[in-house]
Amino acid sequence: MYHPYDITGAARPSRWLVTCDHAANTVPDFVNGGTLGIAPEDMARHIAYDVGAAGLAQALARALDAPLIATNFSRLVIDPNRGEDDPTLVMKLYDGTVIPANRHVTDDDFARRLNRLYRPYHNALADLAARRTDTAILSIHSFTPQLRGRPPRPWHIGLLHAADKRLARPLLARLRSEPDLCVGDNEPYGGHLPGDSIARHAIALERPNILIELRNDLITTPSQQQAWAARLTPMLRDVLTHV
Repeated sequence: MYHPYDITGAARPSRWLVTCDHAANTVPDFVNGGTLGIAPEDMARHIAYDVGAAGLAQALARALDAPLIATNFSRLVIDPNRGEDDPTLVMKLYDGTVIPANRHVTDDDFARRLNRLYRPYHNALADLAARRTDTAILSIHSFTPQLRGRPPRPWHIGLLHAADKRLARPLLARLRSEPDLCVGDNEPYGGHLPGDSIARHAIALERPNILIELRNDLITTPSQQQAWAARLTPMLRDVLTHV
């Protein structure tokens, strides 16, 4: 039976809660018969999900002894890292690819995606975050090395943060001390969007938080994901002890 999200290690004791908003490229059967009308190679690209992010999130959650919640639907079906009133919640064009099943989404289609995918995920995330009073949220994402028609992105890893820099500032310092890394500060994306996952589940409730973006060519294989998890885990443990 289809479920819009997966929770791993719900009883793990860490303060950290690991989230992966764009873990899967799944299109449920109730959405246009299970297809968005784009080619398989496009469904395998970053436009449909965050390549490598789910494996990295799993590895980090295990290493941190933390619970993990991850989506089981494509960001092209509906993007859980957007506010409900965001005009990009259901994308019609993304990085040069037209999404046929989204071009004429009816109000009923939109409501179905909200009620069967987006809202259940956020409700479950809220419940999991409330399991303890000192939860800190670690959101794992990935980005493509180059958007079509744009310059290559030099960063290996980026941290996204808004006004709450309790975790971002010391983690940036740790990462920038690594001589082999090009580290982005609110790169390749800037801060957070109103109503996105961090705004909703962390900033609004004053929970410590950090969103990590890894360049997806660096985390395509399980061994790469494990290596990055091993590298990041001691840093994440350390910065959280001071918050």
